[in-house]
Amino acid sequence: MSRVVYIAANTFREAVRDRVLYNLIAFAVLLSGAAILVGQISIDIERLVVVNLGLTAVSLFGVVIAIFIGIGLVSKEMEKRTLYTVLSRPVRRWEFIVGKFFGLAGTLLVNTFFMAVGVFAALLYVSHKFQSSDAWILVALFFIVLQLLILCSLALLFSSFSSPLLSAVFAFSLFVIGSFAEDLRLFARMTRGLTHGLAATAAYLVPNFSALNVIGQVAHEQPISWHLIACNTAYALAYSTMAICGAVLIFERRNLK
Repeated sequence: MSRVVYIAANTFREAVRDRVLYNLIAFAVLLSGAAILVGQISIDIERLVVVNLGLTAVSLFGVVIAIFIGIGLVSKEMEKRTLYTVLSRPVRRWEFIVGKFFGLAGTLLVNTFFMAVGVFAALLYVSHKFQSSDAWILVALFFIVLQLLILCSLALLFSSFSSPLLSAVFAFSLFVIGSFAEDLRLFARMTRGLTHGLAATAAYLVPNFSALNVIGQVAHEQPISWHLIACNTAYALAYSTMAICGAVLIFERRNLK
């Protein structure tokens, strides 16, 4: 575990040094601030606009950060030849992959925190005070973090066997398809035969990002059930674990020469 922690800490430090990361965070915070201007030209829906745009900015820029960093976790180490130095020491390949995942997950948590501060600051500016229903914003942020964990595990999975460009395409494509997973499942129920089998298989294989998107409900001050929170948490952790296990199996068998 000490080797995993060391790799995770080193990954976190490398990500923090990336200037593009700061630009993305700053842009997300500015977009949350821009929601104030949009809210001011709206009538009696300032809070709804700020929460909706703010959380959407956190989600979208979090996705960009997860893919941008995740796709280069393995390939960048190979290009710099540092991977061979690390593996020449008593470090197993699975420890390298798991350490990289936790390092990226820590980076995403810190980034989400700073972007969330921007959302709450914009909300406080518009509403002048916090309401009890604002606590559900934390649930929406938690679900966004779960989305990012799944996405960074997928980016790491693809980067373990593919180029950075293809890894980005695969990860982003799964994010888009997963955002419409519920519609895909509905389509599967409406079809028969081979089409039904293919649609149903695809619907349950892709990550169900649509179930983790509760921004609209939170913006309209609708409560989120604890059952949904528990199910989504278990689902995200299970899916991320399977993706990481897949990355480990592929990386263990990859010829690095």
